[in-house]
Amino acid sequence: MPAPDDDHTGARIKEQRRLARLTQRQLAALLPYSYSLLNQVECGARPATADFVAACAAALKVDVTVLTGQPYVSELQRDRLAELIRPIREALDLYDLGPDPGLAVRPTSRLIAVADHLCAEVRATRLRNAARALPDLIAELTHAAWSTPSTALWQALASAYRTAQDISVKLGYYDLSSVALDRMAWSAERASDPCLAAVRQYMRALVYFREGEYQIGRRLVSSGHTFVGQADETREALAVAGQLHLGASVISARAADGTAVRLHISEARRIAERIGDASDVHWLSFGPTNVALHKMSAAVEMRQYDDALKQARKIKLPTRLATSRRAHFLIDQARTQMETGRTESALKSLVEARRLAPEQTRYHPAARETITGLVHMARRTPDNLNHMAVWIGL
Repeated sequence: MPAPDDDHTGARIKEQRRLARLTQRQLAALLPYSYSLLNQVECGARPATADFVAACAAALKVDVTVLTGQPYVSELQRDRLAELIRPIREALDLYDLGPDPGLAVRPTSRLIAVADHLCAEVRATRLRNAARALPDLIAELTHAAWSTPSTALWQALASAYRTAQDISVKLGYYDLSSVALDRMAWSAERASDPCLAAVRQYMRALVYFREGEYQIGRRLVSSGHTFVGQADETREALAVAGQLHLGASVISARAADGTAVRLHISEARRIAERIGDASDVHWLSFGPTNVALHKMSAAVEMRQYDDALKQARKIKLPTRLATSRRAHFLIDQARTQMETGRTESALKSLVEARRLAPEQTRYHPAARETITGLVHMARRTPDNLNHMAVWIGL
């Protein structure tokens, strides 16, 4: 069994609390959580849930990543993923330099196809493949869009920036994800594409969801609906509108607004019933299954674990569902199983998430916190839990 150490979220909360010259009771008074829970999290007896971490970060006036320890540099270096970040960062900085005369550029049709392929690679959780190919693609698309501007090229560049954002978030480089979102807005504006602009607002809303700024997240969702309202009522526009409702549902759940959760899930379900599976639209995975998954996620965020577990048992994941979404479901399910005392089932869910999406699972804060929680709950650590703990660097 890995020995408990000071490199966990609770220990970092304790460190930042002391730097802020606050006692546990003083910090607890600033949180919507009990002193007892804070005490247990700091000593590692309870996992730090995402909503708890966001509340602590706001109270301590630090970024969430200071408390979660992201990016997990040691593991990224072992996996040779950290070295892939710098070229992406450099490619994002080319946006206003115009054409590059010395650059060999593939045909436009090929660049557009590659941009779409890299979105698919991320959804399949092949982050390494996507990260390797992305810098060259961004450089070539930037040159092409400046040289022979077209809606299709600006859209493809926006898609490439969106892939940069996805990779950055999944690996914990949140500063880089913000740059990627700014570039996405820049290219979506040049494409005059309201749906792309709305997708960008949806992704911005999730940034504020992570940070615990729920009101800003809701305003961004509302802004996204305004953008979608400027488009014709196509299948694309409806799918984006539906995904905005799903984003709003989990933001509302984190804000403990059950009425808003039910409203947004209802609206998303109505759209899904109308257009069916639209997982091909902007790689959002929107459709009836994603509505069910978000309803379960909302229950998890509101700590309604028994209800979430009942929902999870009823969800039948279609074979075409993106691997990234399937792994996310398993991580949510594992947290729910742990919180309801089903530790063996929780471990099985995490092992399956690792099998399906090893890179995504290893760097997912909720997966890491659940593994940590299972270790501290175990009287005797089974080998597979010990292997999982070592795998995340515990």
